[in-house]
Amino acid sequence: MESTRQQKISRLLQKELADIFQKESRTMFMGKMISVTTVRVTPDLGMAKSYLSIFPTDGIREVLKEIRIANPKIRYLLGRRVGKQIRVIPQLEFYIDDSLDYIEKIDDLLKSE
Repeated sequence: MESTRQQKISRLLQKELADIFQKESRTMFMGKMISVTTVRVTPDLGMAKSYLSIFPTDGIREVLKEIRIANPKIRYLLGRRVGKQIRVIPQLEFYIDDSLDYIEKIDDLLKSE
């Protein structure tokens, strides 16, 4: 169960990361459209796990690798945006959000029966 503070920080980070990815995706991430679907913050607010949806899905692993390489720059840009609201900028971890693929797979299975 997340605290109210964790939820507020998660929403703030999700909004700002989405904006960063929208502005930087043309130059840094091979022109892919990257959406931040969820951000989960640890209770000590020191770590933020960000789940990303990347479209189009071809070359998704390479894009995630580029994002992880650019992690220090993304964290710096995030710090410039939320530095007045958060005392410590959390460490960022990025993961692929495959929930849409999972939903599509279940939908296909239900249609085939």
